[in-house]
Amino acid sequence: DIDAAEIRGTRAMLATIQRVYESYGFEPVEQPFIEYTEALGKFLPDQDRPNAGVFSFQDDDDQWLSLRYDLTAPLARYVAENNQGQLPTPYRSYRQGWVFRNEKPGPGRFRQFMQFDADTVGSANPAADAEVCMMAADTMEALGIRTGEYVITVSNRQLIDAFFDVIFVPAEKRLGVLRCIDKWDRLGEEGVTQLLGRGRKDPSGDFMVGVQLSENMIQLIVSFFALQRMFNPYIPAEDANDFEKTYDPKLINGKPHYPSFRGLFITFESQVGHTEKGRAAIDQLKGMADLFIAAGYGPDKIRIDPSVVRGLEYYTGPVFECELLMDTNDEDGNTVRFGSVGGGGRYDDLVARFTGAQVPATGFSIGVSRLYSALKLVGKAQTADTLAPVVVLVMDKERQGDYWRMVQQLRNAEPPIRAEMYVGTAGMKAQMKYADKRGSPLVIIQGGDEKAAGQVQIKDLRLGSQLAANIESREEYASQRLAQVTVAESELVATVQKMLVQ
Repeated sequence: DIDAAEIRGTRAMLATIQRVYESYGFEPVEQPFIEYTEALGKFLPDQDRPNAGVFSFQDDDDQWLSLRYDLTAPLARYVAENNQGQLPTPYRSYRQGWVFRNEKPGPGRFRQFMQFDADTVGSANPAADAEVCMMAADTMEALGIRTGEYVITVSNRQLIDAFFDVIFVPAEKRLGVLRCIDKWDRLGEEGVTQLLGRGRKDPSGDFMVGVQLSENMIQLIVSFFALQRMFNPYIPAEDANDFEKTYDPKLINGKPHYPSFRGLFITFESQVGHTEKGRAAIDQLKGMADLFIAAGYGPDKIRIDPSVVRGLEYYTGPVFECELLMDTNDEDGNTVRFGSVGGGGRYDDLVARFTGAQVPATGFSIGVSRLYSALKLVGKAQTADTLAPVVVLVMDKERQGDYWRMVQQLRNAEPPIRAEMYVGTAGMKAQMKYADKRGSPLVIIQGGDEKAAGQVQIKDLRLGSQLAANIESREEYASQRLAQVTVAESELVATVQKMLVQ
């Protein structure tokens, strides 16, 4: 359930994300909530009822339908249906909407949540991958998340596949290993090590069976995926080359240091550079890293990190995640680190499932619900300045038409004033409580005497509340008409406008 404040806050956040995506030239598009199950992709389990991770059901024709698991697979289907000259190439689009996952919920993890995606379909250029990473960083900054409070991490699935080939990870265990590594930001090295072995018991007491790898293979895998933590992405000025010096230096211990990914790439090349997949992945990552530095996105914003694997099977090249780095406390005082709030990657084979022809594609998805929850906890959630409505009280039930006309005058003002007539059946005291609970700034009162005199009373509930705090006795309160004015009916709109801006 989502209340008004969160809805307005989420809408404000979505508007900010949309402005960034639009500034990069992406266009909006939408697909339906429900897709034929077979259209959602090969990551679905192969079983009679495809319900592991996905909510599925059969229609009257016994065809399996599913609530969409993400926004990428439906986009691939859309592009396949409309790519015969109808869409520009590359096709750059964004979309937002609810997605559904049949899995265990937890802090910041929901069965129904909103995503906001941007994708470029039809370009194999690593610049397209680099662009969505930079756009993700710009989006975080636009939402008030400062440099150092987030990081975009980048890896490549071909790099990982090449590493698995080199150390002979069995084919049937590779997906399980990827799913373990995908939990690194939440479980840490120790938790991932347990999952790669016999298994792990989570805080709720549930036991997750592990991948059952040997101790030697676990050590090799953990060491590889921890590589990013072994290298300082900034090097002293005397060690930097001319290209690295094109980026603004960062002062470390009072001395200029420049961003460099060389340490990581040297290690990648020593481990998988002799393989075709490894060489291709390293070249792609180097091209992206050069663009990041040239565009001014250093390791404080975007890093190369092999532990980014992404859980879905359809990724074929570069993969990336957006991780929040700031810690906060939940309602019980427990430390919470939200970790990943978005991610994506290259999925060159997904459209081919429908057309038979490979169509290169890459994209990034923000978990809106998860991100909003995180921003709310750290006090960075956006709010919309929406004033509660002015309430016109109904003093004489037989004169509801008069009160309705007042409401219409307020709504038709320029600019329009949010207003409502009380539509309940209670008396004045209950109506005042209603207006107070609504957070109404003003109430309009017109009884028989005011009507006869052609007047209305306007009570400022905000100012009245402030004045009442300084009154010490009931008698003093009753003797004063706090923050209340009486004006001619013809002056209603102008007076309300004036009081609302005070």
